[in-house]
Amino acid sequence: MFRFLTSKPLWINILAGFVLLVVLLLLFLGSLDIITHHGKTMKIPAVVGQPIDQARKTLESQGFEILIQDSIYNDTIPPLQVMKQFPEADNLVKVNRTVYLTINRAVAPEVDMPNLLSMTFRNAEMVLRRYGLKLGDTVFRPDFARNSVLDQEFKGESIKPGTKIQQGSPITLVLGNGVGTEFVVPDLFGLTYRDARAALSEAGLIVGSIVPDADVKDTSGAFVYRQNPDRLDYEKQINHIRQGQIIDIWLSALKKERIIDTSSVQKPN
Repeated sequence: MFRFLTSKPLWINILAGFVLLVVLLLLFLGSLDIITHHGKTMKIPAVVGQPIDQARKTLESQGFEILIQDSIYNDTIPPLQVMKQFPEADNLVKVNRTVYLTINRAVAPEVDMPNLLSMTFRNAEMVLRRYGLKLGDTVFRPDFARNSVLDQEFKGESIKPGTKIQQGSPITLVLGNGVGTEFVVPDLFGLTYRDARAALSEAGLIVGSIVPDADVKDTSGAFVYRQNPDRLDYEKQINHIRQGQIIDIWLSALKKERIIDTSSVQKPN
């Protein structure tokens, strides 16, 4: 072979090498169309809404490869159902193209229970949606903070913020009905203003007008000798009040003695 090549003129060897190179190039380009399926396209079938096993069979039977790209959770559709596909259905692509699928998770992920206490109902509802939780029942309790969240419950029990809970779980909201609990008017007579204010705050009542006598220099240490509403009405019946209502108080520098009205007490014959 070597003798054959050396016995020919150089220009003939160069020409033969060029022809051989052209032939090899043409063979490569011809086989490239076969390898890449040039010009051969297929329409991608619609698999959204199908179970993943059925979607896999549908795609693979037509020569497509599949890859699960992501999984998200939606409790309104069956688990392991295809939610998205890329490329989308009816697109023309080359055979052997990979189709990327997003499926619905079989098990709901867990999230931290948010703190909804003291939120308005509307804000609490938005936070529940943001965490992937559902609004279950709404229960109203006497409280002057209307539509304010007093408690958050799951399966009939209070659930603390930060507790792990599955997405899609229903949360019951306990709301104030705007009407405080009715109870007996507290007796503030003889208490200092400081103690009276603390007692009213604990009962969910509000200090209204403060009327100090002329000799009162420091209201915090002054004594309550009158209030409105009083504990008893004019007929000596017990008064009732609701949370969120106001009590006016009168203050004196010195602690006064209570005057007991005995006019309604019958005297013995």
